[in-house]
Amino acid sequence: MNIKTLSQCTLEQGLHAWNKGFEGYFVEIDMSEEMFLTRLVGEGLSSKLSIVAFANDEPVGIVMNGFRQIDGKKTSWNGGTGVSPNYRGKGVSRALMEETIAIYEREQVEIATLEAIKENEVAIALYKKFGYVITNNLLFLRGDFEAKVDKQRSFQANTIRPEQLAHLPVYQEDVPWQCSWQSNKQGEAKVFYNDDQEAIGYLLYRTVWNQEGAIDTIILYQLELLENGKVEDIPYFLSTITDEKVKITAVNFLASNPATDFFIKNGLEVTTEQVQMKKYWS
Repeated sequence: MNIKTLSQCTLEQGLHAWNKGFEGYFVEIDMSEEMFLTRLVGEGLSSKLSIVAFANDEPVGIVMNGFRQIDGKKTSWNGGTGVSPNYRGKGVSRALMEETIAIYEREQVEIATLEAIKENEVAIALYKKFGYVITNNLLFLRGDFEAKVDKQRSFQANTIRPEQLAHLPVYQEDVPWQCSWQSNKQGEAKVFYNDDQEAIGYLLYRTVWNQEGAIDTIILYQLELLENGKVEDIPYFLSTITDEKVKITAVNFLASNPATDFFIKNGLEVTTEQVQMKKYWS
Protein backbone atom coordinates (compact mmCIF):
# COMPACT_ATOMS: atom_id res chain seq x y z
CA MET A 1 0.00 0.00 0.00
CA ASN A 2 1.18 3.50 -0.89
CA ILE A 3 0.01 6.77 0.66
CA LYS A 4 0.10 10.06 -1.25
CA THR A 5 -1.08 13.55 -0.43
CA LEU A 6 -4.28 14.63 -2.13
CA SER A 7 -2.28 17.30 -3.98
CA GLN A 8 -0.24 14.50 -5.61
CA CYS A 9 -3.42 12.86 -6.95
CA THR A 10 -5.65 13.73 -9.86
CA LEU A 11 -9.10 15.08 -9.11
CA GLU A 12 -10.56 11.82 -10.40
CA GLN A 13 -8.41 9.78 -7.99
CA GLY A 14 -9.35 11.90 -4.99
CA LEU A 15 -13.04 11.82 -5.86
CA HIS A 16 -12.93 8.05 -6.44
CA ALA A 17 -11.27 7.52 -3.05
CA TRP A 18 -13.96 9.62 -1.36
CA ASN A 19 -17.01 8.12 -3.06
CA LYS A 20 -15.82 4.52 -2.70
CA GLY A 21 -14.68 5.23 0.85
CA PHE A 22 -18.20 6.22 1.92
CA GLU A 23 -20.02 3.57 -0.10
CA GLY A 24 -22.41 1.64 2.14
CA TYR A 25 -21.56 3.95 5.04
CA PHE A 26 -24.06 4.91 7.75
CA VAL A 27 -24.70 8.10 5.78
CA GLU A 28 -23.53 7.84 2.17
CA ILE A 29 -21.78 11.00 0.96
CA ASP A 30 -21.53 10.61 -2.80
CA MET A 31 -20.12 13.76 -4.39
CA SER A 32 -19.64 15.22 -7.86
CA GLU A 33 -16.39 16.94 -8.82
CA GLU A 34 -17.97 20.34 -8.14
CA MET A 35 -19.20 19.27 -4.69
CA PHE A 36 -15.81 17.78 -3.83
CA LEU A 37 -13.95 20.98 -4.75
CA THR A 38 -16.53 23.16 -2.99
CA ARG A 39 -16.10 21.13 0.20
CA LEU A 40 -12.32 21.31 -0.06
CA VAL A 41 -12.32 25.11 -0.34
CA GLY A 42 -15.40 25.99 1.70
CA GLU A 43 -14.38 23.97 4.76
CA GLY A 44 -10.74 25.00 4.70
CA LEU A 45 -9.37 21.53 3.90
CA SER A 46 -5.75 21.16 2.79
CA SER A 47 -4.94 19.16 -0.34
CA LYS A 48 -1.27 19.11 0.71
CA LEU A 49 -2.04 17.63 4.13
CA SER A 50 -4.96 15.37 3.22
CA ILE A 51 -3.98 11.85 2.18
CA VAL A 52 -5.06 9.05 -0.15
CA ALA A 53 -4.13 5.37 0.17
CA PHE A 54 -3.42 3.34 -2.98
CA ALA A 55 -3.38 -0.44 -3.53
CA ASN A 56 -2.18 -1.61 -6.94
CA ASP A 57 -2.53 1.97 -8.26
CA GLU A 58 -6.19 2.08 -7.15
CA PRO A 59 -7.22 4.78 -4.62
CA VAL A 60 -8.76 2.80 -1.76
CA GLY A 61 -8.86 5.19 1.21
CA ILE A 62 -8.84 8.86 2.11
CA VAL A 63 -8.49 11.26 5.04
CA MET A 64 -9.33 14.94 4.53
CA ASN A 65 -7.57 17.33 6.91
CA GLY A 66 -8.04 21.00 7.78
CA PHE A 67 -6.13 23.31 10.13
CA ARG A 68 -7.14 26.49 11.98
CA GLN A 69 -6.32 28.59 15.01
CA ILE A 70 -9.20 28.13 17.49
CA ASP A 71 -9.08 29.85 20.87
CA GLY A 72 -5.40 30.51 20.25
CA LYS A 73 -4.51 26.84 19.65
CA LYS A 74 -3.57 25.18 16.37
CA THR A 75 -6.46 22.82 15.75
CA SER A 76 -6.91 20.13 13.12
CA TRP A 77 -10.09 18.57 11.79
CA ASN A 78 -10.49 15.17 10.24
CA GLY A 79 -13.06 16.08 7.61
CA GLY A 80 -13.74 12.51 6.55
CA THR A 81 -12.05 9.12 6.73
CA GLY A 82 -13.25 6.55 4.21
CA VAL A 83 -12.05 3.17 2.97
CA SER A 84 -13.33 1.26 -0.07
CA PRO A 85 -15.59 -1.67 0.90
CA ASN A 86 -13.20 -4.32 -0.48
CA TYR A 87 -10.36 -3.01 1.70
CA ARG A 88 -12.14 -2.53 5.00
CA GLY A 89 -10.80 -4.59 7.86
CA LYS A 90 -7.42 -4.95 6.16
CA GLY A 91 -5.47 -2.29 8.03
CA VAL A 92 -6.04 0.62 5.65
CA SER A 93 -7.81 2.76 8.26
CA ARG A 94 -5.02 2.17 10.76
CA ALA A 95 -2.35 3.10 8.20
CA LEU A 96 -4.23 6.26 7.26
CA MET A 97 -4.59 7.26 10.92
CA GLU A 98 -0.92 6.60 11.62
CA GLU A 99 0.06 8.90 8.76
CA THR A 100 -2.54 11.48 9.79
CA ILE A 101 -1.26 11.63 13.37
CA ALA A 102 2.29 11.96 12.02
CA ILE A 103 1.15 14.92 9.89
CA TYR A 104 -0.50 16.55 12.90
CA GLU A 105 2.67 16.20 14.94
CA ARG A 106 4.83 17.64 12.14
CA GLU A 107 2.40 20.55 11.87
CA GLN A 108 2.56 21.06 15.66
CA VAL A 109 -1.16 20.61 16.13
CA GLU A 110 -2.30 21.15 19.72
CA ILE A 111 -5.85 19.79 19.42
CA ALA A 112 -7.11 17.29 16.84
CA THR A 113 -10.87 17.06 16.29
CA LEU A 114 -13.31 14.89 14.39
CA GLU A 115 -16.92 13.73 14.39
CA ALA A 116 -18.10 10.14 14.09
CA ILE A 117 -21.54 8.62 13.65
CA LYS A 118 -22.58 7.38 17.08
CA GLU A 119 -23.39 3.88 15.79
CA ASN A 120 -20.00 3.52 14.09
CA GLU A 121 -18.41 1.70 17.01
CA VAL A 122 -15.53 0.31 14.93
CA ALA A 123 -14.36 3.79 13.88
CA ILE A 124 -14.81 5.22 17.38
CA ALA A 125 -12.75 2.37 18.85
CA LEU A 126 -9.98 3.04 16.30
CA TYR A 127 -9.89 6.74 17.13
CA LYS A 128 -9.69 5.95 20.84
CA LYS A 129 -6.64 3.78 20.17
CA PHE A 130 -4.97 6.85 18.70
CA GLY A 131 -5.70 8.94 21.80
CA TYR A 132 -9.00 10.57 20.92
CA VAL A 133 -11.65 10.99 23.61
CA ILE A 134 -15.36 11.73 23.25
CA THR A 135 -16.04 15.32 24.29
CA ASN A 136 -19.59 16.03 23.08
CA ASN A 137 -22.73 14.43 21.71
CA LEU A 138 -23.98 16.11 18.54
CA LEU A 139 -27.40 15.97 16.87
CA PHE A 140 -28.78 16.76 13.44
CA LEU A 141 -32.40 17.90 13.73
CA ARG A 142 -35.01 18.43 11.07
CA GLY A 143 -38.68 19.39 10.98
CA ASP A 144 -41.25 22.12 10.37
CA PHE A 145 -41.33 25.16 12.62
CA GLU A 146 -43.42 28.32 12.80
CA ALA A 147 -42.21 31.23 14.90
CA LYS A 148 -45.36 32.31 16.74
CA VAL A 149 -44.46 35.44 18.69
CA ASP A 150 -45.93 38.48 20.37
CA LYS A 151 -45.09 41.31 18.00
CA GLN A 152 -45.02 43.73 20.92
CA ARG A 153 -41.90 42.10 22.32
CA SER A 154 -39.04 44.60 22.40
CA PHE A 155 -35.56 43.49 21.37
CA GLN A 156 -32.96 44.47 18.79
CA ALA A 157 -31.65 42.27 15.99
CA ASN A 158 -28.44 43.23 14.22
CA THR A 159 -27.64 41.52 10.92
CA ILE A 160 -23.91 41.04 10.39
CA ARG A 161 -21.53 39.09 8.16
CA PRO A 162 -20.48 35.64 9.49
CA GLU A 163 -16.85 36.74 9.73
CA GLN A 164 -17.88 39.56 12.08
CA LEU A 165 -18.93 36.99 14.68
CA ALA A 166 -15.26 36.39 15.47
CA HIS A 167 -14.95 39.98 16.72
CA LEU A 168 -17.81 39.73 19.22
CA PRO A 169 -16.68 39.30 22.84
CA VAL A 170 -19.55 36.84 23.39
CA TYR A 171 -18.75 34.61 20.41
CA GLN A 172 -17.96 31.00 21.29
CA GLU A 173 -15.22 29.92 18.90
CA ASP A 174 -14.96 26.25 19.89
CA VAL A 175 -17.78 24.70 17.86
CA PRO A 176 -17.91 21.72 15.49
CA TRP A 177 -15.81 22.61 12.44
CA GLN A 178 -18.63 22.69 9.89
CA CYS A 179 -20.62 25.02 12.16
CA SER A 180 -17.92 27.69 12.42
CA TRP A 181 -18.15 31.04 10.67
CA GLN A 182 -15.07 30.09 8.61
CA SER A 183 -17.02 27.21 7.04
CA ASN A 184 -20.08 29.38 6.39
CA LYS A 185 -18.81 32.60 4.85
CA GLN A 186 -21.67 32.50 2.34
CA GLY A 187 -24.23 32.28 5.13
CA GLU A 188 -25.87 34.92 7.33
CA ALA A 189 -25.57 35.95 10.96
CA LYS A 190 -27.63 37.90 13.50
CA VAL A 191 -26.91 39.14 17.01
CA PHE A 192 -29.76 39.95 19.42
CA TYR A 193 -29.84 42.53 22.23
CA ASN A 194 -32.32 43.33 25.00
CA ASP A 195 -33.46 46.84 25.94
CA ASP A 196 -30.36 47.28 28.10
CA GLN A 197 -28.17 46.62 25.03
CA GLU A 198 -26.99 43.33 26.50
CA ALA A 199 -26.33 40.56 23.96
CA ILE A 200 -28.79 37.73 24.56
CA GLY A 201 -27.95 35.40 21.67
CA TYR A 202 -26.82 34.99 18.09
CA LEU A 203 -27.50 32.93 14.97
CA LEU A 204 -25.33 31.60 12.16
CA TYR A 205 -27.48 30.18 9.38
CA ARG A 206 -28.23 29.83 5.69
CA THR A 207 -31.58 30.20 3.95
CA VAL A 208 -32.79 28.01 1.08
CA TRP A 209 -35.39 29.60 -1.17
CA ASN A 210 -38.08 27.86 -3.25
CA GLN A 211 -39.11 28.60 -6.83
CA GLU A 212 -41.79 31.03 -5.63
CA GLY A 213 -39.16 33.21 -3.96
CA ALA A 214 -40.10 32.27 -0.40
CA ILE A 215 -37.88 30.77 2.26
CA ASP A 216 -38.23 26.98 2.20
CA THR A 217 -35.56 25.93 4.72
CA ILE A 218 -33.42 27.55 7.39
CA ILE A 219 -30.18 25.66 7.99
CA LEU A 220 -28.92 26.49 11.49
CA TYR A 221 -25.21 26.12 12.20
CA GLN A 222 -25.19 28.01 15.48
CA LEU A 223 -27.97 29.17 17.78
CA GLU A 224 -26.46 30.34 21.02
CA LEU A 225 -28.31 31.71 24.03
CA LEU A 226 -26.06 33.93 26.11
CA GLU A 227 -26.16 34.71 29.83
CA ASN A 228 -29.04 37.13 29.49
CA GLY A 229 -30.94 35.03 26.95
CA LYS A 230 -33.83 32.63 27.55
CA VAL A 231 -35.20 29.63 25.69
CA GLU A 232 -38.37 31.65 25.16
CA ASP A 233 -36.32 34.03 23.00
CA ILE A 234 -35.71 31.41 20.29
CA PRO A 235 -38.97 31.98 18.34
CA TYR A 236 -38.23 35.73 18.37
CA PHE A 237 -34.77 35.08 16.93
CA LEU A 238 -36.21 32.99 14.10
CA SER A 239 -39.07 35.41 13.44
CA THR A 240 -36.50 37.95 12.27
CA ILE A 241 -35.83 35.60 9.34
CA THR A 242 -39.45 34.62 8.68
CA ASP A 243 -42.66 34.14 10.64
CA GLU A 244 -43.99 31.65 8.08
CA LYS A 245 -43.85 27.90 8.64
CA VAL A 246 -40.54 26.62 7.25
CA LYS A 247 -38.34 23.58 7.43
CA ILE A 248 -35.57 23.82 10.02
CA THR A 249 -32.36 21.82 9.76
CA ALA A 250 -30.01 22.09 12.74
CA VAL A 251 -26.46 20.91 12.04
CA ASN A 252 -24.31 19.31 14.73
CA PHE A 253 -26.11 20.96 17.66
CA LEU A 254 -24.72 20.01 21.04
CA ALA A 255 -27.11 17.72 22.89
CA SER A 256 -26.54 19.98 25.91
CA ASN A 257 -27.57 23.15 24.04
CA PRO A 258 -30.91 24.40 25.43
CA ALA A 259 -31.95 25.15 21.84
CA THR A 260 -31.67 21.44 21.01
CA ASP A 261 -34.17 20.49 23.70
CA PHE A 262 -36.44 23.36 22.63
CA PHE A 263 -36.58 22.17 19.01
CA ILE A 264 -37.20 18.54 19.94
CA LYS A 265 -40.08 19.62 22.20
CA ASN A 266 -41.45 21.69 19.31
CA GLY A 267 -41.59 18.96 16.70
CA LEU A 268 -38.14 18.59 15.20
CA GLU A 269 -36.79 15.06 14.93
CA VAL A 270 -33.28 13.75 15.44
CA THR A 271 -32.03 12.51 12.05
CA THR A 272 -28.41 11.72 12.93
CA GLU A 273 -26.42 11.38 16.14
CA GLN A 274 -22.68 11.93 16.23
CA VAL A 275 -19.94 12.13 18.81
CA GLN A 276 -17.31 14.81 18.74
CA MET A 277 -13.85 13.51 19.59
CA LYS A 278 -10.63 15.33 20.40
CA LYS A 279 -6.99 14.41 20.90
CA TYR A 280 -4.82 16.76 22.95
CA TRP A 281 -1.12 17.40 22.83
CA SER A 282 0.32 19.02 25.97
